[in-house]
Amino acid sequence: MTNPSRRALLGAALGGAVAATAGLPATAHAASWKLRWSPSASGDGLGAFETVEDDRADSHPAGQPHIFAEGDNFRFNMHTVDRDTATDRQRQEVTGLRTGNGSYLKWLPGETWRVTYRMYIPDSLKATTSFTHIMQMKQPGNGTSPIVVQSLRRVSGVQTIELKLPVADILVGRTDLEPLHNKWIDVDFRITIGDGTSGSVRWILKDGSSTVVDRSKSGVDTLLADRVRPKWGIYRSLGDTSGSLRDTHLLLTGMRGHQLV
Repeated sequence: MTNPSRRALLGAALGGAVAATAGLPATAHAASWKLRWSPSASGDGLGAFETVEDDRADSHPAGQPHIFAEGDNFRFNMHTVDRDTATDRQRQEVTGLRTGNGSYLKWLPGETWRVTYRMYIPDSLKATTSFTHIMQMKQPGNGTSPIVVQSLRRVSGVQTIELKLPVADILVGRTDLEPLHNKWIDVDFRITIGDGTSGSVRWILKDGSSTVVDRSKSGVDTLLADRVRPKWGIYRSLGDTSGSLRDTHLLLTGMRGHQLV
């Protein structure tokens, strides 16, 4: 039988241990990517996106639809006669990530998002001396500046693909385009949404098992106001001076959207 003094000492020791433990924080869990968006072109069609900007000036009815599901791929057709509402440029794009219940995902300040997909760029979709964007991150609304652009640009006569933060004119990364023509390329893009110097981006391109580009930039501004919304498709200027504008298309497949939680 335990005597009173020993019982008191044991109780005091146990009480002290409980008190010490109660003051400790719960075990922290490492952040991980949560899949939030996984559309199927054959199943969801263009319902996978928040909005569709298909020949919004109705400039080429004979070519409509310019954006459609083709098997497991999303296809964006562009013809040299196509014109946007601003007639010095062409635009066939989709925006946003629409989920199965009809709502769409909002990318908000302080959040980190990631989109992955496979992309097929035919050699008819060439880099130009003026802008040719095939992915943008923007604030929704007319007339807003792009926050991030993935573009096909000619640099000293060489066709390249690049990622840029155009507001601050920051080049994140660039590589030769021609070796990536006529094949499926894996894209992995990540963004932390933040104002001033609280944002960051990472851009990865893979050609099969080979990593072509893996570039990051932190301490950058990735927010204008409200939220960030991704766009994909072909958006290009008619001001090219290299003779590179052709009837062409872009294919995207296996699109996925993840949030870091």
